Amino acid sequence: MSSGNGDPKELGVFLKARRADLEPLQVGLPDPGTPRKVAGLRREEVAQLASISTDYYTRIEQGRIQASLPVLEAITDALRLTGDQRTYLFELAGRAPSDPPTPSSRNVPEQCLRLLDQLTQSPALVLSDTMDVLAWNRLAAALLTDFAQIPEADRNYVWLLFNDPTLRALYDDWPAGAHACVAYLRMHTAHRPDDPHLQHLLTKMAPHADFQNWWQTRQVAVQGTGNKIFHHPIAGTLTLDWDTLTSATAPDQHIVIWTAPPGSPSAKGLHILAAAHTAPDNSLAATQTDQRGR
Repeated sequence: MSSGNGDPKELGVFLKARRADLEPLQVGLPDPGTPRKVAGLRREEVAQLASISTDYYTRIEQGRIQASLPVLEAITDALRLTGDQRTYLFELAGRAPSDPPTPSSRNVPEQCLRLLDQLTQSPALVLSDTMDVLAWNRLAAALLTDFAQIPEADRNYVWLLFNDPTLRALYDDWPAGAHACVAYLRMHTAHRPDDPHLQHLLTKMAPHADFQNWWQTRQVAVQGTGNKIFHHPIAGTLTLDWDTLTSATAPDQHIVIWTAPPGSPSAKGLHILAAAHTAPDNSLAATQTDQRGR
């Protein structure tokens, strides 16, 4: 069943990018034996793997026909797509079953703000689908950057990763972290391609060569958990696990929480950081005036 939100042109670019990532030997095809002028699989090889005609595959890649669900599944297998890449492919093909997009919410629910306040030993923040920083607790500001001092128009995690030298310097592996954020944003474009916040961000990121290179590769992923190493000037080296929770009342908002195993050096580092940034009054009422400065 079609979702009505397809983007045939972007689908073609995505398919080209994915087949360029693969060599014949990776997908069980014989080694051609001679160097290729262009890296990756040819259209006829993808068609062979998907058990469809080259002409049919070509028309799909050129956006001239809408592929059936079984054909999309066959192409998914042929190109060895990940789960996130498969979802993105189906969104672009207008085949992903989904409800019509609802307006993006910028207001963080009060119960979520209370949760941030009560997480005194774990940095936590709320991100939108386009990674705008909507709210944060004091420890997140102490770990990452003082979001309250950043103009609201620039409070976007991707923007800050590329433009805030303090945040960038914290990352032990900045390229991996930044690339993962770009892949998340690319995933978001299939579901809500006309999101004004996304389009504004893409315009602002245009001067950054690394962002543009990663964006053009069409890598997509939605990573909900992971591990990061930070080098903090006060807390030292912190190895933190992070998890993402989606708000039930605002499904386009996501709470990111960093934690460390009890008794670990990183947990002790967070305690040091929390002690160094404890405000005189940590009550909910004291922070009620600005939900973005919690």
